[in-house]
Amino acid sequence: MKCPFCGDPNTQVTDTRENEDGDVVRRRRRCVKCDKRFTTYERIDLKMPHIVKRNGNRTEFDHAKLAGSLKLALRKRPVTIEAIDAAVERIEARLLALGEPEIPSQRIGELVMKELKKLDKVAYIRFASVYRNFADVDEFSEVIREVQTRPKRGRGGQGTPDPEHDLFGG
Repeated sequence: MKCPFCGDPNTQVTDTRENEDGDVVRRRRRCVKCDKRFTTYERIDLKMPHIVKRNGNRTEFDHAKLAGSLKLALRKRPVTIEAIDAAVERIEARLLALGEPEIPSQRIGELVMKELKKLDKVAYIRFASVYRNFADVDEFSEVIREVQTRPKRGRGGQGTPDPEHDLFGG
């Protein structure tokens, strides 16, 4: 592995760990020449489906774009990078499990919304406002009501909204 700082090809692995699912290997490395440390990630290189955009154009799946979308929605929110990475991995795993050569971009958007709803409700609302392209305040209010409502404990029915706790994950 070439050092990203000085370009020297001589690096040593100082630590190796697998994620919980065992599908990603994290390696801490040290450059023999400049002594700087960096992290690499190894994952199985599976063929991701092509994305069919709303206008009919097809494009290759872009891991960085997916991660960037989640990070943008979660900007300045109390969610760790590890949690974001795990959400991206779950989305990618679902796309692979579909076994389809092409996936509509709307399907990816729905998967992103599902993950954001679990991670942070404010980020979910941010993403939904752009993704669903709200036409008016009523649509925005509907999404807020959706995240404020949660089931009553033990009965499975809808509880009363508690904006302070539900909206901000408390």
